Amino acid sequence: MPTETDETDAHAESSDDDGDSVVYATPEELGYPTSTYTPVAYDNLDTAPADDDHPEEGRGGSFRLLDLPKVPRLKHVVGPSAIMLGASLGSGETLFWPQLVAQYGWALYWIFVAGVVLQFVVNTEIQRWTLATGESIFRAMERVHPLVPFAFMLGGFVSLGWPGWAASAAKVGAAGLSLGTYQFAGVELAGWRLFGIALMVFIWLTYQLTPLMYNVVERLQLVLVLLSLVFALVLFVLVGAPTAVPALPNGPALVGDRPPTVTVAILLGGIAYAGAGGYLNLSQSLWVREKGYGMGRYQGRIKNPFAGDDPETVHEDGFSFRPASPNTERWRGWWRVAQLEHLLTFAVGLVVVTTVLVLIAGTYAPGTTRTAVDMWLVGIAPSVSPLAGATIYATLFLALFTTEYAIIESFVRNSSDVIYELYGREAGWQLPRLFWGLLTVFCGWGILILLLPFEVENPFNLLVVGAAMSGLIMWPYIVVIQLVNTVKLPEHTMPGWGRTVAMWIAAAFFGYFSVLLVGTVLSTQLGVAAFAVQTTVLGSGPGGLALWAGYGAVQGYVVYRTARAKVERAGTVDGADASRGLFP
Repeated sequence: MPTETDETDAHAESSDDDGDSVVYATPEELGYPTSTYTPVAYDNLDTAPADDDHPEEGRGGSFRLLDLPKVPRLKHVVGPSAIMLGASLGSGETLFWPQLVAQYGWALYWIFVAGVVLQFVVNTEIQRWTLATGESIFRAMERVHPLVPFAFMLGGFVSLGWPGWAASAAKVGAAGLSLGTYQFAGVELAGWRLFGIALMVFIWLTYQLTPLMYNVVERLQLVLVLLSLVFALVLFVLVGAPTAVPALPNGPALVGDRPPTVTVAILLGGIAYAGAGGYLNLSQSLWVREKGYGMGRYQGRIKNPFAGDDPETVHEDGFSFRPASPNTERWRGWWRVAQLEHLLTFAVGLVVVTTVLVLIAGTYAPGTTRTAVDMWLVGIAPSVSPLAGATIYATLFLALFTTEYAIIESFVRNSSDVIYELYGREAGWQLPRLFWGLLTVFCGWGILILLLPFEVENPFNLLVVGAAMSGLIMWPYIVVIQLVNTVKLPEHTMPGWGRTVAMWIAAAFFGYFSVLLVGTVLSTQLGVAAFAVQTTVLGSGPGGLALWAGYGAVQGYVVYRTARAKVERAGTVDGADASRGLFP
């Protein structure tokens, strides 16, 4: 483990080593594969100058100069993307996409594939600021304006505040265990409600097991994800779905200029959940900081305030490194490792699991009109062998519970970071206590909702609402992340042209479907016909055309501003080319 002196001396290390030894580290040196952190004498570090070599400060404080840590091997840093995969399994991969493809045909499967590719780009761009500075993406947004992270936190609560996944997991588990209705203090409670409450309590209790709360989340999510993958593959074999593989993938697409509102909501939710989606994606920044990626190794972590260990300082402002060897080579190594970890864990895992479940749904429930949960439990499970039926229950339960666990983790971690930086730090609050308090309140809120008489037979409606809201907030935060990473980062850490264009496409993709949903809801659900929108834009009502015009104006500004930043920064940092790596 490097000492404080080693970490703060930017050049002594490079003069003693050469070749890979100055770039790559052994597990013993960095403390991986568990979460790792190196305390530094923060107040004694030099302040990064306000020049082209370092990030722009914006509304925040100054960055401190420090070398990038050595780069671990890929196998030692798997974790953050496994949590993200767990957040994805019970949403689009198990529910939305199997239902959409079974109902409308295989042409929609390629929208899912496009969504995965775009979310891979978006998620790794969410990591970029943290790798380069150690700060969370919310702190980066705060440097733009304090209202930006606060707005996303509110959007996150609207989309994730209803425990639809816990309710769905409880419904599946209760059905599999044949739980009935029970009397408590003269009040009748359905078995699935009690089961859902038990799941929320279990999640809360797991956080009390270790001093570093991230570690228990990562380990449990890895176990749940592996179990979900195994059950999905076993189910694939049991139902004989491998015989359907040669029939991939021609079929009818979603047709019509104005599909029903619920279908647009499900489609937008499915696109958002071709991955974790919405507010969940932003957690990637905090998870890589907790794991110790890049400059996040020095920033600090959230420890259990009641575990007895001394808390770690989570610094308000991050770090910057000089664009000289070995930092440039280390940046290239960190960027390569971070992308590969996300690609092989998150993207590949999503495509494999979703394809397996979509094949099963397309084979046993073609043209289904049921909601996703009922499609599996009512439409498919009775049509297969008892063993395969039991495996369906187990697969759905694991996927849904894994997602609910990740949702609680994500919302609490994101929101505690936002509240602490906007208010809590100045007020003298302790971040670990704030995290623990929000965890307790959010789990309690979920229990309260499960006790209320929302639609008992169809908690899937909660998922549709949450998924659609998740899709709606993705467009604005993709726009903000583009501006932060391209305008505020120096040449050697900013996105390359390929990534810049890919983010333009991602924003256009999510923005297009967001306009469709907003216009369709306004015109069909609220009766404001002027906001009717058409998929071809032409033929939309006056209000619909205004929505399309606003969408086009935002996209045009982002393309102009980021392209101008790229051109202006070109050639401003000596040796920037040495930082280029895999899909920079």
